[in-house]
Amino acid sequence: MKLLCSVYRSPRKDGMYLYVPRQQGLKGLPEVLLAHFGKPVHVMDMPLSAETRLAHEAPAKVLEELRERGFYLQMPPPEDEYIEHLPEQLLYLNDPL
Repeated sequence: MKLLCSVYRSPRKDGMYLYVPRQQGLKGLPEVLLAHFGKPVHVMDMPLSAETRLAHEAPAKVLEELRERGFYLQMPPPEDEYIEHLPEQLLYLNDPL
């Protein structure tokens, strides 16, 4: 299945994106979703299929949610993914005595 979808970013949270079928647009989205998401900022329109490469999501999952709910909300990755935990001795390795 191939679907033309629109992608919107949230002005409130970096990394939060909303995928909707282009034909539907923002009509019919739950008010509570839009209240949490903020005023959607259009990023792009794109054809979406199971073969499409997405940076953070599986395209099959996005397509399934679009069919079932009419939208897909991509949440930002947890901040811990960017924090590298180092052993204690490495934290002080180059410190002057």
